[in-house]
Formats: sequence, structure tokens, C-alpha cells
Amino acid sequence: MVALTENRSTLQLQSGDRMGLLGASQTIYAGALLMRNASGHVVKGATATGCVGVGRAEDVGSSTTAGITLQEFREGVFRFANSAGDLIATADIGAACYIVDDQTVAKTSASSTRSPAGAVVDVDALGVWVRFDEVLTRALLS
Repeated sequence: MVALTENRSTLQLQSGDRMGLLGASQTIYAGALLMRNASGHVVKGATATGCVGVGRAEDVGSSTTAGITLQEFREGVFRFANSAGDLIATADIGAACYIVDDQTVAKTSASSTRSPAGAVVDVDALGVWVRFDEVLTRALLS
């Protein structure tokens, strides 16, 4: 490529809006916590290893075969349930939290059985506010 010699219309991906191919055998509900598995497919949040939180499902989705169906999701800060058995506290703000299921996060990886969701932004009586940004989460844990 050579340097520009005139104006260029540079495409932009709207901040927060994302799409990913669903993994196999998925039923996604709007508002669900989503994660990317080791194959690069988007799946509903679950206790599993080798995944990373990507955001909140923006609509319903389902798949039988991996890599065929697109799923819309959004990066950002969202409130999810705080795990009763592994509570996140205000002292954990700024630290990583971990995926329990498609609506719950926990303080620890439970001896490396859970994948990271994102960074804790706040904790209140109704749950945990988590920042979902796959790139930042991967950097936080590397």
C-alpha cells in the first residue's frame, strides 16, 4: 500500500456491537452472558475452561451445528447475578471475575474450572457490574 493522497472513507465497527458464529447445540436467550470458546465460537455462559466472556446476548439465537448461525451481542458493562457460594465483594472491583452460567459470575476460577468473564466494575445488592471486553479481559489475565 502507498500513503494516502486524498480523503478516505474508513469503515468503523460501532463501539460495543458485535456478532459471532454460534457454537454447536446452543440455545441463547436475550440478556444472557456469552463467552467465546477455544474454537472461536460464541456460546452461552457456563462453567468451562478455555473460554472468555464477550458480552450480553442482544437477541434469541439457536444452533445445532457450530459456525453457521450468527449471534448478535454487545460489549459493555452489564449487571449479572453474584454467585452465592463464591461472592464478589466491593474489594474485588478492578479484578477479574469468572463465569458460572449464563447469568451468574463468581470471584474465583474454582481451581481453574471457570473461565474469565471480565473485570468487576461495581457490586450492589442486586449483583455484579462486569465490563465485557474480550481483548481487555485477555490482556488482564496474561
